[in-house]
Amino acid sequence: MAARALGGPGDALDELSRNFTYGALGAGNGSLSRAWYRRNQIHLFGVFLAILGNLVISISLNIQKYSHLRLARQQHPRPIFKSVLWWGGVALMAVGETGNFAAYGFAPVTLIAPLGCMSVTGSAFISAVFLKENLRASDLLGMTLAFAGSYLLVNFAPNITQAISARTIQCYFVGWQFLIYVILEILIFCILLYFYKRKGMKHIVILLTLVALLASLTVISVKAVSGMITFSVTDKMQLTYPIFYIMFIIMIASCVFQVKFLNQATRLYNTAIVVPVNHVFFTTSAIITGIIFYKEFLGAAFLTIFIYILGCLLSFLGVFLVTRNREKELLPQSYIDFGNIPGKQTLDKIQPDPNGLSYGTLPDGSDSTQSQSGEKKEA
Repeated sequence: MAARALGGPGDALDELSRNFTYGALGAGNGSLSRAWYRRNQIHLFGVFLAILGNLVISISLNIQKYSHLRLARQQHPRPIFKSVLWWGGVALMAVGETGNFAAYGFAPVTLIAPLGCMSVTGSAFISAVFLKENLRASDLLGMTLAFAGSYLLVNFAPNITQAISARTIQCYFVGWQFLIYVILEILIFCILLYFYKRKGMKHIVILLTLVALLASLTVISVKAVSGMITFSVTDKMQLTYPIFYIMFIIMIASCVFQVKFLNQATRLYNTAIVVPVNHVFFTTSAIITGIIFYKEFLGAAFLTIFIYILGCLLSFLGVFLVTRNREKELLPQSYIDFGNIPGKQTLDKIQPDPNGLSYGTLPDGSDSTQSQSGEKKEA
């Protein structure tokens, strides 16, 4: 009682214990039952925001892609930032990311983070419908696996409700599990940064691991900021606590450096490789963060954990199938326009010969390089 009167550690532990509430198993409490819906209303609202946000991001990416293609067809293309359509896509991107941000305030990290597969699969479907891109059999299989994995995630993610207050975040920060995790993460980050900066090693695994390590800080801070804003709206104001602004600064800084390393990866490697690998690394980092920092699997049964992992693996496989070889299919076929050559009848656009060293052939079938060498000999 004395500890409670003084606001000691007893109060903090009591508050943490009240934050974790699991639905009791019993009749009518199964998946998709009425009791299940009642118990998971807040989580389902977060899932709805996350899925809606990812679909809006998919639409945004396709709008921006369409604006680039339309400008490329123009004889005198203007800068992309002068395109109203492109800015509309950017605005939709902001709306989608806002939906993802808000989702973390209503549902666990381990539930929201894997749903990022909806953005990849949704983008493939939208591009096939509106941009008339090919919808392959692997795309349909990947979408099916991603939807099946998402269904398992929604049903078997941790059934845990947390009230994210400033005091809760402060208590999590001093936990020994998180302190050990942060120390290990800093050591790994410094080692990888040394190889990246000093040794010039820019392997995709190194770059995307750096992104994933920063993503863990992003997820912690996004969940904290979003949760404290939600708590301020529904219960008690939390925005006056310094921890809120510390988390906000961590969120912005980690996002900026994430974008830096991710851009480096996309410049050096094929997008069809970067997207699935980054999704797997980011989701894995977010899940570990949810388990260690927010203790979201506390008291979960082994079967629940197993099916949850299966759902993650299905979503990973779905993203891989959707992005596999897609970049190669989108590459335009190059050509070389020779124009008018005096004394020669040439085609308007002569395609490169893939089986030889020449840049094409003349209409009579003679090789252009051979004719050039012959002219040199005659000279």
